[in-house]
Amino acid sequence: MQQAVETLIISSEGQGLYEFTGALRQFVTAADVATGLVTAYVRHTSCSLLIQENADADVKTDLDGFFRRLVPEGMDWLAHTTEGPDDMPAHIRAALTQTSIGIPVLDGEPAFGTWQGIYLYEHRRRPHRREVILHIIGDR
Repeated sequence: MQQAVETLIISSEGQGLYEFTGALRQFVTAADVATGLVTAYVRHTSCSLLIQENADADVKTDLDGFFRRLVPEGMDWLAHTTEGPDDMPAHIRAALTQTSIGIPVLDGEPAFGTWQGIYLYEHRRRPHRREVILHIIGDR
């Protein structure tokens, strides 16, 4: 059994989905694990992680639109407003999604489906530097 850990830095330019499937694949390849589990964990409370379709950009557009409607800015009943009008809605969106994703590793590759990719989902409007911890455990 072997393990490896890496911190991936993803610079966002504001709200949206930022794919890092390639970086995760490279991490798995470098770890030389044939069968195991790779975990991605984001160390922040106003962004999240998603596995989603990466073939049609309209999926990203529609997801952004859905979350803007589901958790809009400007809800006047929110108490946490000191960091700006997008901060508490970003925390709510992160609570509705996930901060950690586990992906099986089979034959030395993350077991993504044909159209799947992994994304950092930035919920804040301004740019951020986000840390995603990648951890793999398994056998050669």
